[in-house]
Amino acid sequence: MTYQADCTLPNELLEQISEQGLDFLPELIRIVINNAMQVERQKYLGVGPYERSDERQGHANGFKSKTMTTRVAPITFDIPQVREGGFYPQALEKGLRSERALMLALAEMYVQGVSTRKVAAITERLCGSEISSTQVSRAAALLDDVLEAWRNRPLGTIIYLYLDALYEKVRLDGQIRDAAVLMASGVNLEGKRMILGVSVSLGEQELHWRDFLESLVERGLTGLELIISDAHVGLQAARKAVFSGIPWQRCQFHLQQNASQYVPRQSMKWEVAADIRAIFNAPDRAQAEVQLRKTIEKYAHSASRLADWLEGNIPDGLAVFSFPEAHWRRIRTVNCLERVCKEIRRRTRVACIFPNEASCLRLVSAVLMEISETWETGRIYLSLLRF
Repeated sequence: MTYQADCTLPNELLEQISEQGLDFLPELIRIVINNAMQVERQKYLGVGPYERSDERQGHANGFKSKTMTTRVAPITFDIPQVREGGFYPQALEKGLRSERALMLALAEMYVQGVSTRKVAAITERLCGSEISSTQVSRAAALLDDVLEAWRNRPLGTIIYLYLDALYEKVRLDGQIRDAAVLMASGVNLEGKRMILGVSVSLGEQELHWRDFLESLVERGLTGLELIISDAHVGLQAARKAVFSGIPWQRCQFHLQQNASQYVPRQSMKWEVAADIRAIFNAPDRAQAEVQLRKTIEKYAHSASRLADWLEGNIPDGLAVFSFPEAHWRRIRTVNCLERVCKEIRRRTRVACIFPNEASCLRLVSAVLMEISETWETGRIYLSLLRF
């Protein structure tokens, strides 16, 4: 961002930051968010301050103070009001949903008596010293309404569908269980990435994946050209049942990892990995299949189990060659979701063990919602002129 020479506000801010250092951070956040909310109100109204227009959507009506607890400190924001109602700035909400969800997860642990000293200290800092189950339930209900509406929003045409799962520890009936977080992302007709859905279940069995995939269809997912995922048994059975006839690209990254289990000697791993990369990096499918046959013949005697595995599995990773070459790098793996998983774990690491499935779903949904909003308002992920 550039400023005019006669603009003194940035210089004043810089001087205050220089004098107060990180102590000035809450005030800086307040200033930035307040300005963003005012810009958002102007866009909503369709006019700037003191402007007249017959097409305006409403009238500004001052500000209302609201103190919100953030990871930095409690900050009092000036919420712009509109006389006719119906306006609430999203600039204030986007960065706080995941913070609230994390706060609620910790608060639930505290209320249920399973918190550690670390959790209790964090909860006290975020929520205040007095926390009741009623407060937690009330706060959870407000956030859950927003997240549920997002999880059930209409989808429309999706060209590429990515599927993956991660596991989080959840307390259920007094036992700690590994809960599967099922996730779907996709690329729409504008070439933008979207998080399409998320579900929490006690495993990746076909039933759970099928329910999840059917929910995407019920929400209007259509136009699918390719599905990208790993080869989990439950996922594959559900995929064939719900999306029969849709081409499938097996994640090449996971294929390479799986191949290492069939290499008889450690000294061969680098050579085998290079041979598989040569197949995937071929200029077209015909050349990839030629390279695959050579590789199978190469290991037929020295590593017969590997050769059999290559013949039965590598072709699943070659569907990418039927699509525009410019897309290959983006649709050959589920790496885009792997990065999402890292961001989720960065947030869930604080909670360690969720008090219930709903708490886990709440936090993961909040993180994914923020990621999806960033993707949808960001740059184009793939050019889809062909479609």
